[in-house]
Amino acid sequence: MHRTTLLSVVVSVGLLAASAACAQDKKAPAMTPEMQAQMEAYQKAGTPGIEHGKLAAMAGNYDLTVKSWYAPGAPPSTDPGTATRRMILGNRVLVEEVTSSMMGQPFTGQGLHGFDNVTGKYWATWNDSMSTGVMLSEGTCDAQLACTYTGTHHDPVTKKPQTSRMTSRWTDKTTEVFEMYGPGPDGKEVKMMEITYKKRP
Repeated sequence: MHRTTLLSVVVSVGLLAASAACAQDKKAPAMTPEMQAQMEAYQKAGTPGIEHGKLAAMAGNYDLTVKSWYAPGAPPSTDPGTATRRMILGNRVLVEEVTSSMMGQPFTGQGLHGFDNVTGKYWATWNDSMSTGVMLSEGTCDAQLACTYTGTHHDPVTKKPQTSRMTSRWTDKTTEVFEMYGPGPDGKEVKMMEITYKKRP
């Protein structure tokens, strides 16, 4: 567990324990204003809001059309796929599981999507069967869930961090288009992937 997350858990548990002790033992001292403020901050940070409700509306089963560009100027490779999205952790996080193919090989992936009440930004992670690493992304979305993310992962060839730009938009109530851009051979940004999600009834 990340140190910051562990610290948050420890502080939260401590504050809740103090509150419970105060409630059960009338002789126990009341929480200090500082402790009360800390507890309220943690409760606010952990309470699902409007943004989490928007993520929940994306839950369901999807058919995918996956386009991948392996070389600048070359036509894309197109593969079918499926995705399942569902909410976890008390409607705080959307988990996405994808099955498709890539470069002629079976491909599976899993992503997490959330909204951080503390930073006010959306975040995402991505793992798949063609890597042992993880991509971490952060971004913003408008009221219609048109989003722009910046993600970072370690490039297998250079071993260095590589940054990608990702966008997503809903063209209608059941269709989402995801696009991913990254550095080409000359370092300039090129389109690498486009996924069209079609939600099943």
